[in-house]
Amino acid sequence: MTTRRDFIRQATLLGAGLSMSPFFINATPGSVGANDKIRVGLIGCKGMGFSDLQAFLRNPEVECIALCDIDDEVLNSRAAETQKITGKKVKNLYKDWRKLIDNKDIDVVIVGTPDHWHCLQMVAACEAGKDVYCEKPLGNSIEECNIMVRAAEKYNRVVQVGQWQRSDPHWQDAMAFVHSGQLGKIRTVRVFSYQGWCPSIPVKPDEPVPAGVDYDMWLGPAPQRPFNRNRFHFTFRWFWDYAGGLMTDWGVHLLDYALYGMNVTAPNSIMASGGKFGYPDDACETPDLLQTIYTFDDFTVMWDHAIGIDDGAYGRNHGLGFVGENGTLVVDRGGWEVIPEKVSGKARMEAVPLKKAYGEGGLNLHVKNHLECIKSRNRNCNASIEIGAHIAKFSQLGNIAYRTGKKLTWDGKSFHDAEADKYLCKEYRAPWELPKI
Repeated sequence: MTTRRDFIRQATLLGAGLSMSPFFINATPGSVGANDKIRVGLIGCKGMGFSDLQAFLRNPEVECIALCDIDDEVLNSRAAETQKITGKKVKNLYKDWRKLIDNKDIDVVIVGTPDHWHCLQMVAACEAGKDVYCEKPLGNSIEECNIMVRAAEKYNRVVQVGQWQRSDPHWQDAMAFVHSGQLGKIRTVRVFSYQGWCPSIPVKPDEPVPAGVDYDMWLGPAPQRPFNRNRFHFTFRWFWDYAGGLMTDWGVHLLDYALYGMNVTAPNSIMASGGKFGYPDDACETPDLLQTIYTFDDFTVMWDHAIGIDDGAYGRNHGLGFVGENGTLVVDRGGWEVIPEKVSGKARMEAVPLKKAYGEGGLNLHVKNHLECIKSRNRNCNASIEIGAHIAKFSQLGNIAYRTGKKLTWDGKSFHDAEADKYLCKEYRAPWELPKI
């Protein structure tokens, strides 16, 4: 039986003009055996990258032998924290990620850098024969995602994308219920992320580069800009040079499950509307409010986000609502439930009370899945390169519709609209070049 994951994989490869290769492949030079130590190196130590490393280190077969960050303060503090966790001093500390890639003792590279760096670092790691755990969203443009898929295929690397909800069991339970057909015909999927904890960022003046920071390396392929703290570390997310706002930050997690639940890939059309309505004069470039409608043959997927507000839908600040004729299944990171549709006071189906999340946590399970796949050389991870690329591109479609203000159609390669097509690939700042795979 062809699963949805198989279908997405085939669609991705065929769209890129590639032939299929087996999910299970022979071990290649540099691969680890089932009983070997797995030696990891982390690029980008400030945020999720370090959370990812901590999850890896909860597994006894893992050893961290290298850390890399462009900020001395971050690098040294994370090295001390890692030593406290493991009882061992990290052997190698780098400010230039290329030196970490060149380290032949490293088996797995964790890419925890801002989005605009993912493509170059992931591709270089694959070329060097290393497996990769890459933070989401996979790429910062549609073409970067295509290149990354080709690199993983060409070099037979086991790549897991940091969409850890793919390994959280209650999400799988919810999807099994959606697929059971009990909701009846589903007319729309509401996908929402209202993040009250994400505040507006006030305009700040440019300033000198802080001591110990290699700012030119932080910028990398992104356009040259004066140093500004708003663009640095966590809040890089709100600037088009480096990321895609809440649409790509949370969208890859939540929209992924909309497609999974509905067993679909590409929409017939995309349109979006929003803007800086809550904080029109702050420093963010990306919209603080956005609604995007993806239209399929007989239903829609509706994305809705806001920062600075927690009241999303169904009493939650994030999640999905699969709206069926018999009832609506609502799922978020805390659990899932079914709300029956009522006609003349009579419910069309039985309610399903809240079933809470369980297990040891999605991130821990996600990393365990990656390690198992590395040992068996199974490239079909829970959030494989194909899955990560597909949903990163799907989120980009929404941003492109917003930035053009047009209703767009997409054939998998082009919008056939000059204004929209200019967003397919970002121009790299010299001397960095888009990888050619």
